[in-house]
Amino acid sequence: MRRNAFAMRLKPGCEAEYKKRHDEIWPELKDELRKAGVSDYSIYLDNKTNTLFAFQYLADDATNDDLPQKEIIKKWWHMMKDVMDTNPDESPVSSTLIEMFHLD
Repeated sequence: MRRNAFAMRLKPGCEAEYKKRHDEIWPELKDELRKAGVSDYSIYLDNKTNTLFAFQYLADDATNDDLPQKEIIKKWWHMMKDVMDTNPDESPVSSTLIEMFHLD
């Protein structure tokens, strides 16, 4: 199992809508993430900077690199593009975070 963390940006004033959409996340999207080996996935908001901090575990044989090609992922990105900074393909602008410390 590997730990994975990344950051994204929420557009100002979109906190409640972002939370609502994730509270109502589609079951088929959750299934696709699990099939790809993603588990224990959390997203936190730094409301001073509108930075979203995401953390997840990835199975050793995770296929999460294939997720951007999945239709359900593209549909989710399309729905989320109005509340987040996105790339031209509507994926969230994100940056990988480097683990500096871990305590089991």
